[in-house]
Amino acid sequence: MKEIYKVNIDALSFEMTKKLNHYLVKLIENQGSDLHIKSGSNIRGRINGRIVSMSKGILSHDDSVLLAKELLRTRFAKFVEVKNIDFTYKLNDDYRFRVNMFFQIDGVSAVFRKIPASLPTIDSLSLPEKIYNFCTKQRGLVLVTGPTGSGKTTTLAAMINTINQEYAKHIITIEDPVEFVYKDQKSIINQRAIGQDALSFADSLRAALREDPDVILVGEMRDLETFETAMHAAETGHLVLSTLHTVDAKETIGRILGMFPGRDQNRIKMTLASTLQGIISQRLVRTTSGGRIAAVEILVKNARIENLILDGRDAEITDAIKEGKDVYKCQTFDQSLLNLYASGIISRDEALANATSRNDLAMDLDYYDAGMKPKVVKKGHTKETIDKDIIALKK
Repeated sequence: MKEIYKVNIDALSFEMTKKLNHYLVKLIENQGSDLHIKSGSNIRGRINGRIVSMSKGILSHDDSVLLAKELLRTRFAKFVEVKNIDFTYKLNDDYRFRVNMFFQIDGVSAVFRKIPASLPTIDSLSLPEKIYNFCTKQRGLVLVTGPTGSGKTTTLAAMINTINQEYAKHIITIEDPVEFVYKDQKSIINQRAIGQDALSFADSLRAALREDPDVILVGEMRDLETFETAMHAAETGHLVLSTLHTVDAKETIGRILGMFPGRDQNRIKMTLASTLQGIISQRLVRTTSGGRIAAVEILVKNARIENLILDGRDAEITDAIKEGKDVYKCQTFDQSLLNLYASGIISRDEALANATSRNDLAMDLDYYDAGMKPKVVKKGHTKETIDKDIIALKK
């Protein structure tokens, strides 16, 4: 690595860091989630899901590089070599940030994702009560899925927090980087950061199996090796929690099976059907008060789900979730959106904008607005037949 990229820490004034802290405090005061720093542009933040300007001045190329040196110090040379880097930044005792810093054509950019120091709970996130049941499992695989920024890590933190408060377990977390920091309560929690404490997810997951764990949190299933090791851990008596960037339960199961070659399909279907405990899929939606809340799809493994996985009929997963709502306390995205609308938390337009099946949800909303239970809607009903039923009801 070239000597020119080594940083003389004694020569740094940290003036850029002071300016950064000002904007991070401003972001928190405005209840924002992300701060965007870009060379050649002004400072911006994501507040209630929208990108807004937070400064008039333009960050120069030199200042962006100086900020990188102040934040990374001895790691700056590594940053120049690999072109992007993940790390955590502690603002104060109450707030930390997950940071990804990277080079772009105008210089250096960085995104700071807010991590509250106070640990979230399932109740504080307004998550379905069924998620508590996943925390009681002795073994198996529980996946939290959704797009980037949908709150997957926060949901996992709430689950780990619950286990830590309620049960005497050994919990190992493997993350890149570590976001929420836990203190031992009833459980022992060992947290490992990729790059700092471990080489890779797959390597540290294999090592975890020799460390007497009860619960293993894997920050992200990034490759086939990690996933296969995770399923082995779930199969041998451990509760494994992790995330995938998939939109719903149906796609999650399809993605998992698609990771493995054809010759392994039968084996993987049997293993997944046996080990999977549930899938929690999230989408953040805008509330009527201007904030955001998670609409949550929950798959709970049962005999029907298990058979669908074994038979490769993942296209039927959504219907199985919908029809199992009363018995298994599972729910589809559209059922979650309907509940949020019925509670006055989100608008009709917001519900429809985030629906899996817009037409079906529109029918359910029409029934609800007319005072009828949405479950009356059956396959084969059209908008015209729904309207006739509603007109008849109003008479």
